[in-house]
Amino acid sequence: MSNCAIVGINWGDEGKGRMVDLLTEKYDIVVRYQGGGNAGHTVINEYGKFALHLLPSGIFRNGVVNILGNGVALDPENLLKEIKDVAAKGVPITPDNLKISDRASLLLPWHRELDALEEARLADKKYGSTKQGIAPFYSDKYQKKTVLAGELFYPDELKAHLKDLLEWKNLIITKVYGAPAHTMDELEKWLCNYCELIKPFICDTGAYLKKAVKGGKSILFEAQLGALRDLDYGIYPYTTSSNAIAAYAPVGSGLPGAKIDEIIGVVKAYSTCVGEGPFTCEWFGQEAVRLRDAGFEYGAKTGRPRRVGPLDIVATRYGVETQGATDIALTKLDVLSYMEKIPVCTHYIVNGIQTDEFPFPAALGDAKPVFEYLDGWGTDISGIRTWEELPEAARAYVLFIEERIGAHIKYVSVGPERDSIIIR
Repeated sequence: MSNCAIVGINWGDEGKGRMVDLLTEKYDIVVRYQGGGNAGHTVINEYGKFALHLLPSGIFRNGVVNILGNGVALDPENLLKEIKDVAAKGVPITPDNLKISDRASLLLPWHRELDALEEARLADKKYGSTKQGIAPFYSDKYQKKTVLAGELFYPDELKAHLKDLLEWKNLIITKVYGAPAHTMDELEKWLCNYCELIKPFICDTGAYLKKAVKGGKSILFEAQLGALRDLDYGIYPYTTSSNAIAAYAPVGSGLPGAKIDEIIGVVKAYSTCVGEGPFTCEWFGQEAVRLRDAGFEYGAKTGRPRRVGPLDIVATRYGVETQGATDIALTKLDVLSYMEKIPVCTHYIVNGIQTDEFPFPAALGDAKPVFEYLDGWGTDISGIRTWEELPEAARAYVLFIEERIGAHIKYVSVGPERDSIIIR
């Protein structure tokens, strides 16, 4: 069976969750391979509306096994809350359909605190963190100063490890930031209240995936955020602290030898951005308010208003190339139905020169957008389910994007519901 990765092409919030929820019908396993609880995947299905932050979006499909890979920032407290919230709406979550890698590192109680303290120190130079502890977590992981989930099964070694980490971390918390120190008593309560309750889900997921591949099972790899937030290829330093690109999926999933046959890149029909950093095609004022309200563009995790603007071809083409996308899912096309003329950012002007290349991060702040305008279609398309039924202007908009970004648009989403999709 073939393997597939569903990834974001832009700044995140493109609609990956709804695509994973839709396509998991064809797959046996869904693996979340990076990131943490700092972003949300919104899913609407027969169980209701959900904003998932850590749980893979395949959790709603019967018979699908969902895995949190070793590349994930595993927050036991938030994961447990999310499991309870989803299960309360009738979605069964057991160790049979949710498995956590024993090699995933735990996001510790001080990580969220350090995130907030550093953003406060940066003040007007802040990175726009969601304050979920992601940057401190990954910093500690690469310093080899985190705890692996599998260590929960070795209590004596775990407590000795935590004691060493606590001594080191308190030096930073108290001396650098002047905040109160953490205690071993706090950590033991955290272990008891949260970590013990997720232990049944923890196992050697690498061994499970190897066996699954030998058995002919198909795997869907789910990413968080988008190419422009990737630590290495995004708008550094206004990125996340992990690799959101499809190339990292084998590493972060626990199956480093995995072959990915299809990469579906998700692109919104217009541009949105949560957080700080350069956003070349950004709109302001009433123009932005109307688009934001039409698309209900508020963060699934934070609730904060997303920055919005027209579709950015330059950034999107770069994201397609960075992700190696084989097909595109274009989401929220229905949101644009109110526009008479639809602007698209087709080029940048950098240092007085027009370019189609996405600039180096340091040059992005000076980039200016060049717009072209396409005809709107002026009618509700949310009930349409076939390509032929779409108004001619809507088809022209999709084909214009497809030609400019150099990738086939296979899926066109006209609503948030699972079946609100057109397949070309």
